[in-house]
Amino acid sequence: MSDKTVSNFRMRRASFDDLLKIVELLADDDLGKLREDAGPPLNSNYASAFRAIDSDPHQLLVVVEDAGGIVGCLQLSFIPGLSRLGLLRGQIESVRIASANRDRGIGRFMLEWAVEECRRRGCGLVQLTTDKARPEALKFYQSLGFRASHEGLKLAL
Repeated sequence: MSDKTVSNFRMRRASFDDLLKIVELLADDDLGKLREDAGPPLNSNYASAFRAIDSDPHQLLVVVEDAGGIVGCLQLSFIPGLSRLGLLRGQIESVRIASANRDRGIGRFMLEWAVEECRRRGCGLVQLTTDKARPEALKFYQSLGFRASHEGLKLAL
């Protein structure tokens, strides 16, 4: 992964020192408040998850910064598969923009970067899911060319 800077935004691989801010971003919306634990102290599950993500070459956790610090994050997973002639897929997860920084073009910058990173790594498909409670996020992803071509289901364990 190469760092990318456009305008005032810079994408880079997340470091362990970024973890608290990433968790704060994950908790910075109505759904995140219900399912995340931003502490203090920081729940140790986040540190374990970060180490697993950071050590896996098929995972990439990134942050976007501006002059004020970290303003967004996302995770990319690169999934090898047999279907579609062994197509490699890019899965975009945990897209968050700090609430005070929304509507500045950061989300578009991040998603365009993520799609290009998937292309660079040889993915033939990029996929993501968004919670049905976030209709504005669905419209945003569709504005970037994503299509609701499949039904997504989840089972909480």
